[in-house]
Amino acid sequence: MRVELRETPFEPLAELGRYQTLVGPPGRCGATAIFIGTMRDFNDGEAVRGMVLEYYPGMTEKYLRRIVETAGREWPLLDVLVVHRVGELHPSDPIVLVAVWSEHRTAAFSACRSIMEELKSKAPFWKRETTAAGPRWVEYNTPG
Repeated sequence: MRVELRETPFEPLAELGRYQTLVGPPGRCGATAIFIGTMRDFNDGEAVRGMVLEYYPGMTEKYLRRIVETAGREWPLLDVLVVHRVGELHPSDPIVLVAVWSEHRTAAFSACRSIMEELKSKAPFWKRETTAAGPRWVEYNTPG
């Protein structure tokens, strides 16, 4: 299991390939479920030029690990990778990669969705978007 926050851009599929090559799930893996989230250029009906994603160092990583550990108790998972951007982002930038490996697809799909939903709705991140009218804090996340 790996959880990582990054201030620099990353290519999700390259990250996934690197992780599988270096660590890789055991041979009994029958399913890999992947979610890649990217920054949109709009929110709440307005164009968004950029965003700063803030976090609380130490606390945020701990919370993300807890999300992954909880999923591991609920489903029979072989491995999990979570890579999440922080700092300055621009439209189309990848923000998050969640990859889950399991023996079977049901566990992989269910756990991947659960991790992503928990991360999106409760993880300690704060978003400040830049619009034509200037910066604004995002008070809530958009529905899934």
